[in-house]
Amino acid sequence: MSIINNINKVFDHRIRLGIMSILMVNEYADFNTLKELLEVTDGNLASHTKALETAEYIKIEKQFIERKPNTRYSTTHLGELEFKKHIDALEKIINKH
Repeated sequence: MSIINNINKVFDHRIRLGIMSILMVNEYADFNTLKELLEVTDGNLASHTKALETAEYIKIEKQFIERKPNTRYSTTHLGELEFKKHIDALEKIINKH
């Protein structure tokens, strides 16, 4: 099996790559934190988090903090495994040249 087979299409977009990168080094991040760090619109972030949730790579937890809705995200075990595989494949491609 070639290295390229470990490149995961779900992580192809820079925003999804950014979301996963942030969540891999933090226990969780809320919607506004991700939005600020990635400098994206609400709609853009929502569509990319939905794609990651559909792939079961992140989980979404909705709660209220001081009567305000708060949505926070964290990686799933599957998401962590798949993201590490993706990064390893990228590193192998880079180091090959």
